[in-house]
Amino acid sequence: MITVEHLTKCYGDFMAVNDLSFEIQEGHVYGFLGPNGAGKSTTMNMMTGCLSATAGRVCIDGYDIFEEPKKAKKRIGYLPEQPPLYMNESPVEYLRFVGQAKGLRGEDLENQIREVIGQTKIETVRNRRISTLSKGYRQRVGIAQALLGNPGVIILDEPTVGLDPIQIIEIRDLIKELGQTHTVIFSSHILSEVQTICDQILMIAHGKLVAFDEPGNLEKRLLSPNEILLTTDASEEEARRILSQVSGITEIQSEKKEGQLLTMAVKTNNKDIYQVSRAIFRGFASGNKALLEMSLKKGSLEDVFIELSESGADEGSSDSREAAKEEDQ
Repeated sequence: MITVEHLTKCYGDFMAVNDLSFEIQEGHVYGFLGPNGAGKSTTMNMMTGCLSATAGRVCIDGYDIFEEPKKAKKRIGYLPEQPPLYMNESPVEYLRFVGQAKGLRGEDLENQIREVIGQTKIETVRNRRISTLSKGYRQRVGIAQALLGNPGVIILDEPTVGLDPIQIIEIRDLIKELGQTHTVIFSSHILSEVQTICDQILMIAHGKLVAFDEPGNLEKRLLSPNEILLTTDASEEEARRILSQVSGITEIQSEKKEGQLLTMAVKTNNKDIYQVSRAIFRGFASGNKALLEMSLKKGSLEDVFIELSESGADEGSSDSREAAKEEDQ
């Protein structure tokens, strides 16, 4: 559906997007995840033909966005981070204008307006001025205009920024629904949002693609459990003596406040963490010391995000600040 090859964008000596290549398949919801200033908006603007590329190409359903922009753009519905709304118009008036700009006319235009109003659930505000609507409804109007023309691809840049918790849930549900009939790509720096909605995640840091996989696979592949958390009534000396007899332990951190139980974080290089857990349990039992609690500290998507953001590129923090400036413009 979408092919991105060696996409690059430079501003003078600064490289905002650095040789991105990936493919988007039809019929899924993709999350474009990265910290502020990572190059997400710049990449999306190039994918939609709103910004020229320094190098590389983007093909939408076989059409090059730079060489055949009209044919490629017909297959894209785009909502920028700041929705391009006309505040003095009603949603119906605004959607009619956008539909005409997309080449829709007559009964086809009116049918599509009714359809996207229903999809985005803005029937109750369809005739009110957009300036009087909440930000959540404005986002819905923005998504509605992206749906006009029935594009195969919907691209949404930070669609939940600035919304309250209820509005965020509503927009997330809408994106899930759209994913059943469209290919949806949306950018975010909110981990829980991407994890909740997406079938696939593209992680970008310092303009580079550092991961592209399913959320569960990212966690398993990059951060398998290697730390055991335990609580005991043994003294620190007794606990360390017991743990010293367990092979595969590489590090022990402990904390005990006066009158409280001892908590410990035990790291291991053994690939079978359950084998280590069993050995720890038996060791405390043999030492006649109570092991009150034991659990595995598992990697989360947040851990993956932090690890890849820090190690996925060589550029320093000054470059990140420059990238953030570019995206804000």
